Amino acid sequence: MALTGKQVRQLRALAHHLNPVVLIGKADVTDAIAKQAEEALEAHELIKCAVQDGSLLSCREAADQLAERTGSEVVQVIGHRFALYRVSSRKDIEHITLD
Repeated sequence: MALTGKQVRQLRALAHHLNPVVLIGKADVTDAIAKQAEEALEAHELIKCAVQDGSLLSCREAADQLAERTGSEVVQVIGHRFALYRVSSRKDIEHITLD
């Protein structure tokens, strides 16, 4: 699922106000972190993650690894934070409508 430039801009604007829900530390991207991100993506579709100082991965590397493991798209990487997006299969949440 490739996002267009317009969709990426829309998602970046929505992600700006989010707080990080997944924190990546010394253990880098583990199965537990991937599972936590999966659950957050199913519940919210758009999540923000943070890479802490103890991590051996750069923020871009962590974003790419987590996106690959969760089947999501990297929306934005700034500093030690990044945003991921994936359409949820749940029917009981409000879905993000992309232009």
